[in-house]
Amino acid sequence: MKIVVIGGTGLIGSKLVARLKQQGHEPVAASPKSGVNAVTGDGLAAALAGADVVVDVANAPSWEPAAVLAFFERSSKNLVATEAAAAVKHHVALSIVGTERSPDNAYFRAKLAQETIIKSSPVPYSIVRATQFFEFLGAIAEMSAIDGKVVVPSALFQPIAADDVAARLAEVATGKPLNGTIDIAGPEKAPFNEFIARRLKASGDTRPVVGDPKAPYYGGLIDDTSLIPLGEARLGATSLAVWLGNL
Repeated sequence: MKIVVIGGTGLIGSKLVARLKQQGHEPVAASPKSGVNAVTGDGLAAALAGADVVVDVANAPSWEPAAVLAFFERSSKNLVATEAAAAVKHHVALSIVGTERSPDNAYFRAKLAQETIIKSSPVPYSIVRATQFFEFLGAIAEMSAIDGKVVVPSALFQPIAADDVAARLAEVATGKPLNGTIDIAGPEKAPFNEFIARRLKASGDTRPVVGDPKAPYYGGLIDDTSLIPLGEARLGATSLAVWLGNL
């Protein structure tokens, strides 16, 4: 099965390509590095020729509100149009749990726009919404550093390992289109600040971590319902302790 992975050289994409190859499929890592640009359309038709499935895990290079919206709208419109012309049988997209519950977050608004385009396309689809990745905890801490301490929200959080995201995407991509959305999350749920504190401790960072209900997350306030699945979710197998042990 030929499976084109848009964003195939990134964190999730590279793991997904490797997994699909191990399973005996024919994954193609498509990205600007390989001459495929979904935003401009360059190289897209050639890459999708003969493809059975397209998995979009691309990330926007800029999170500035107008830029991130333009990225996901243009790339998604180009993808679904090219897929329809190439008779692609299944479009899979990685999105974020709670996209509709954080209107102040420009990235979430852009992902919601992406989902809308996918749903209106004639191409059968599956949308996999994931919680935040363990791999990003360190960067979130740095972004939240203030006067020698790290101040982050205290809302509930349920991050997941990138390997578990790739595993679920591989499962969905090689199955029948859902024509719907599923949520995936990590196996543990706790206040945001607890995950950040554990990540810093594991790396020997002694800065105190403060949980503040008024601390913003990428420009918007969040609560206990913002970033976690509210209904059924498929949980990853990797705990934070196991992931930290592999650093």
